[in-house]
Amino acid sequence: MKHFYTLLLFLLFTVSAFAQERNWTLNGYIKELFMYYTPEQQIPGLNLDHLTTNTIHNRLNFKWYASNEITVVAEMRNRILFGSLVKKFPDYQSTVDIDNGYFDLSFIPIDGNGWFMHSMFDRAYIDWISGNWQVRAGRQRVNWGINLVWNPNDVFNSFSYFDFDYEERPGTDALRVQYYTGMTSSAELVYKIGPNENEMALAGLYHFSQWSYDFQFIGGWVGADYMIGAGWAGDIRGAGFRGEINHFVPRENSSGSEKATVASISADYTFPSSLYFHTSVLYNSHGKKGNAGGIDPFFNNQLSAKYLSFAQYSLFAQCSYSVTPLLSTSISGIVNPNDGSWYFGPSLTYSLQNNLELMATSQLFFGKDGSEFGDIGQLLFARLKWSF
Repeated sequence: MKHFYTLLLFLLFTVSAFAQERNWTLNGYIKELFMYYTPEQQIPGLNLDHLTTNTIHNRLNFKWYASNEITVVAEMRNRILFGSLVKKFPDYQSTVDIDNGYFDLSFIPIDGNGWFMHSMFDRAYIDWISGNWQVRAGRQRVNWGINLVWNPNDVFNSFSYFDFDYEERPGTDALRVQYYTGMTSSAELVYKIGPNENEMALAGLYHFSQWSYDFQFIGGWVGADYMIGAGWAGDIRGAGFRGEINHFVPRENSSGSEKATVASISADYTFPSSLYFHTSVLYNSHGKKGNAGGIDPFFNNQLSAKYLSFAQYSLFAQCSYSVTPLLSTSISGIVNPNDGSWYFGPSLTYSLQNNLELMATSQLFFGKDGSEFGDIGQLLFARLKWSF
């Protein structure tokens, strides 16, 4: 099945690209990401004090403007991964080759001893606009999130803050119908395809502006739960002020799901000097009050809007500053106040040219055994990115 859809998308890409001149666009980037990982604990059966990976990452974004009303989009990522992490953990390949959508558009075209190539279509949809109506069918990003770190309203395709190298975020296989009721208001309904009821979703959103704020209300059926939520975005004396809240109720008592309320509030401010501050708080009613248990930075593919963190409370803070027009720095941190574990992430970005960027960053995790961040260790990254 996955090869059929891959071939179909490739043929669509090729035929439409040559159908008419200048009614299509193609752009993307090529990145080289190096990771050096020092685990907090010795890996059983392996005498290793560190692991490394290199990732050569290419992205292609294609749009074909078939008419004034119809746009066809196909976007894919291709990655070659190699290093000691790939060589010492053969199962790592299977964790990368995972497609959480209804259609399996993820595949390993080629592999070898200690390396493999992974390709995936994370956008493949047809978009139709006529008057106040917009209909989009296929793999797409349904971004209902408002906050910059934790998004309880982003029920269709949640993402992890630690996955910094995936700027585009995952997509979902869905039908999305939007109706623009005014200049600053709209209503939409999204149906996510799934192999069974617990992997399907049908939810609606209404968005409007009032009192210089943007508000949204959402509700529907998401997997094993009914869901209702709201969000807002505005400012207080020039400082951004955002919030999201969702309440989940199991559709059936026998589903194994549980009631949960997830909420996040954030504030950010940019000074005239370009100094930027951002802070956020996440609350999970079903989160653990004691040791939250370690997250897995490599093998965790079960993130959802209901489980954005293992902790009942999480605190985030970030400070960034542009030293020069070409050089920017950033420091971020997350604290779990219940078990005392914490994350620290310094970052440095330098623009070598208009389309060439060098970045160095770290993800440093600390805490006691059994805490949310205490069993992970430290990760160092260096990345070179060329956009075209």
